[in-house]
Amino acid sequence: MRHRENLIQSCGREVQHMQQALQLMNVHLHHAVSDLVGATGLRILDAILAGEREASKLVELRDSQCSKSTIEELAKALKGDWRQEHLFVLKQALETYRHLLKQVAECDAQVERALAEVVIPVGAQPESPAPKNPAAKEQASPKKKRFHHRKTGTSLKRDLSEELKRICGVDLTQIIGLNVLSVLIILSEIGLDLSRWRNAKAFCSWLGLCPGNKISGGKVLNSRTAHVVNRVAILLRTLGPSVGKTDTWLGIFHRRMRARLGPAGANTATARKLACLIYHLLKYKEEYIDVDHLILLEKIHSHRIGRLRKQAEELGFEVVAKQVAA
Repeated sequence: MRHRENLIQSCGREVQHMQQALQLMNVHLHHAVSDLVGATGLRILDAILAGEREASKLVELRDSQCSKSTIEELAKALKGDWRQEHLFVLKQALETYRHLLKQVAECDAQVERALAEVVIPVGAQPESPAPKNPAAKEQASPKKKRFHHRKTGTSLKRDLSEELKRICGVDLTQIIGLNVLSVLIILSEIGLDLSRWRNAKAFCSWLGLCPGNKISGGKVLNSRTAHVVNRVAILLRTLGPSVGKTDTWLGIFHRRMRARLGPAGANTATARKLACLIYHLLKYKEEYIDVDHLILLEKIHSHRIGRLRKQAEELGFEVVAKQVAA
């Protein structure tokens, strides 16, 4: 998976080379379409390299679902000076990009073969029983996560969720924010044996997602998280902003932490929540339970009312709920 990530980064560099070549020719295709290497972008690039220069002809290759720009705006963006040296760079960058995509596809095929060869011992049980959490289970039920993952040219072409469920014993893609590729990266880094970490706290500490404990003479010198270079931690932190946009309990948590700690602190706090979920599901083989976000909102509302009443009492006032007419 690390090699695949390197290939993806190389693809990104080639896309930047294509954007630079277009920019130097005063062609703003990469500003007129949402994805330069999407369906519309690739068709127009191929036509340009084939010798087409008329903007009116190139606009005909626009997909009907393209919404970032109008036909007139796209035609205006496709007028440039078409210098040969930049067309040459554009051609080589596009060829390299497509070659890298083939290597990514070969890498994905190798990953599929490796997953198919994994043998899981039958009847394997966790060494210690799962900690009880009846309060959460009484108010929750298994639900499909409400999270949309955008498909790109470097995305996995085949759904490996069932294969990963067979290997892990639990469907990690049900966790908010995780998709098949994320789970593959996590498993390639930490494996399936979580006995190396005595609990979820130790696992989060290894990832560098816990506050520091630099204390001297009873005084906290620094509580910043340790600088740990860990691919799993980087991945989980990257998921933070996307999770924060969802209408889920974890999205609510991220937004509250963002208001209190700022964006970076919220990403780390959300990453720690995700790490705890991953550790628990992998170790105890329990299905993910998505708590209804309305329950959390009701709890937050009750807490705010209680805090307001306490402050009113300290000031000699009384808070009375407003009666709504039926």
